[in-house]
Amino acid sequence: MKNTTKNQMKLGNTDITVSCLGLGAMTWGDISITPRLNPTRFAYGPAEGKNELKKAVDASIENGVYFIDTAAMYGKGASEIMVGNLIHDKNVIVASKFPSSFLPKSSDFTKDLKNSLRHLKRNSIDLYQIHYPSFLFSVPKVLNHMINAYHAGKIKAIGVSNFSEKQMREAHKILAERGIPLASNQVEYSLLHRDPERNGILQACHELNVILIAYMPLRMGALTGKYTGEIKPKGLRKYISPFCKRDLAKLNEIIKILKDIGSHYSKSPAQIALRWLIQKGNVLPIPGAKNSEQAIHNAGALTFSLTENEMEVLNLASSEF
Repeated sequence: MKNTTKNQMKLGNTDITVSCLGLGAMTWGDISITPRLNPTRFAYGPAEGKNELKKAVDASIENGVYFIDTAAMYGKGASEIMVGNLIHDKNVIVASKFPSSFLPKSSDFTKDLKNSLRHLKRNSIDLYQIHYPSFLFSVPKVLNHMINAYHAGKIKAIGVSNFSEKQMREAHKILAERGIPLASNQVEYSLLHRDPERNGILQACHELNVILIAYMPLRMGALTGKYTGEIKPKGLRKYISPFCKRDLAKLNEIIKILKDIGSHYSKSPAQIALRWLIQKGNVLPIPGAKNSEQAIHNAGALTFSLTENEMEVLNLASSEF
C-alpha cells in the first residue's frame, strides 16, 4: 500500500498522517435542527446522543482510528457542532466541507469557513473539501479562496468530493500551479458500488497520489449482513438497491462469501468489506458510527489482512454490482 505504515498513511502528498480507517459523522448532532429531508431523518436515524458519541470517539482513538469526517451541510451544522464538542481536547485529524447550503455562491466561502472553524472549535481545519461541483459556484474561484485560507493557516490540506476524474484532474492542476497538493477526492466506493474502478477515479488517485476517501463503504448497511430479506432497513433505504427485491439474491450471495472469509479471522461481513477497501491502496473508508459499539466494531478492520486470493474472490463476487 502506497505511503503507509501499520494502520496509518500519508494524506496524499501532504505532511498529514491519517489512520487507514476513518469515522463518518453525518448523523451526529441535534436532530431537532436538521432539515426534514436530511438522511438522518428519512433514512438512517440519529446517532445515540453526546455521551455515547463521546465513547465512540474515545474508543475509535484507542483502536487506531483518529480521522473524523463531517461537513457544514450535515444537519445544518449540527454534525460539525457535535464533532467540535467531542474533539476539542483530542488528538484527531478532522475534515469538513464547503458549502453549507444547497444554494451556494463562491462568495459564501469566507463565511462558511469561519462558521466551520467556530463549530469545530479550532483555529484550523486539517482537511477542507469542496463537497460537490456545482454550476452555482465557480470551482476555480473556490479553490483560490481555499489556497488563500491554506496560506493563512486556516486549513492544512485541500480536498474535493464527488468530483469526476476530469474534474479532479482540473482541481489538481489548479492547485499544483500554486505549489499545493490535492489531498483527496471523497466519493462513494464499496464492494457494492465499484464505479471508481470503472470511471477512472481510482486509477487517477493512484497516479496523482490523491487519497480516495470512500463514503458509504458498507453501502447503507447492506454489507453488515443484517438485511437479508426478512429484516428490512428503515426509511427510504428499503426501496433502493441493493435492498430491493431484484438485488436481494445477489446481495445474499456476497454476504455468504463475506461470512465464509470472515470465519477464518473471526471477523464480520462488515469488517471484511472495510478491509477489502483498505487493501485497495490509497483508499480511506469512513463508515458511520452511531454509538461506541459500532465504532469499536468498525475499528476491527485494522486488526488483520486479507490474502491476495481472498481479495480476488471478493473482486469477482461483487463485479455485477
